[in-house]
Amino acid sequence: MKTAEPQISLKSPQSLAGCGTALVTPFTPDGAVDETALRGLVKQQLDAGVHVLVPCGSTGEAATLTLDEHVRVVAITAQEAAGRVPVVAGAGSSDTQRSIALARECQRVGATHVLLVAPMYNKPPQRGMMAHFRAVADAVSLPVLLYNVPGRTASNVAAATTLAMAADDRFVGIKEASGNMEQVDHILQQRPDHFLVLSGDDASTLPFMAMGADGVISVVSNVFPAGMVQLVRAVRSGDLPRARALHAALTPFMHAAFIEANPIPVKAALAHLGVISPVVRLPLVPLDPALFAVLTEAMERTRGALASLGVH
Repeated sequence: MKTAEPQISLKSPQSLAGCGTALVTPFTPDGAVDETALRGLVKQQLDAGVHVLVPCGSTGEAATLTLDEHVRVVAITAQEAAGRVPVVAGAGSSDTQRSIALARECQRVGATHVLLVAPMYNKPPQRGMMAHFRAVADAVSLPVLLYNVPGRTASNVAAATTLAMAADDRFVGIKEASGNMEQVDHILQQRPDHFLVLSGDDASTLPFMAMGADGVISVVSNVFPAGMVQLVRAVRSGDLPRARALHAALTPFMHAAFIEANPIPVKAALAHLGVISPVVRLPLVPLDPALFAVLTEAMERTRGALASLGVH
């Protein structure tokens, strides 16, 4: 039985605390956005108690979506959420003007927040990142969640930059996937009260939250939403023994979900469960068949370990 969550305004920064899912974008076998599968995936997430939905990020293959497709995916997610949870729409781009256009359209179709990744490929200096973030924030009336993922962007959002943005209450938090514990700790120690820190890496959820972070935006929760929700809930309630047990149960799939570039493995896992097709868009390609057994074995190990903890 799900524990009732406290009612918090979707505009409150605290509405982003907990377990958010970085949604995959399902495609039909001919490569179109599969709207039916997307609605089904969102429903599964909501039924499992996920706190936040994050469409059109890197897991959602936003880089290969047209503007119309991007907006449609956000619109469907917002329709299915129906005001129950925040919808944090990816609006990242290497081009500030495109990012502004995306953010405006996401606002128009019902997003409650926008997610802004550091511009990739351009590798702007820190002052360029700040100018980019502020330009997008100036163009919309939605709160902004920053996203630092140097492994994809080739540039790190420094702690000093994050804290400078946090001084502006339009910026309500950061999804931190740098893997730099010292940097995350510095942000946690210096952040203002309104500013949340969310892990951007599933395996870092427990250690980051033990340090004081507020939750995760998860890839793994596409496949095991209840497990990730309960992991976050256990840490937030102070039940560290259960949190460690849940982390251990989820670890096989946490590793397998990244045996090839995200979201290739998680889409293959969802396809194995009959939720979506395994279709990804070039330059991504389907999971290497030689890795399929590794993926499914990890899924079974995680499913069994979660079941032993009463999570289904």
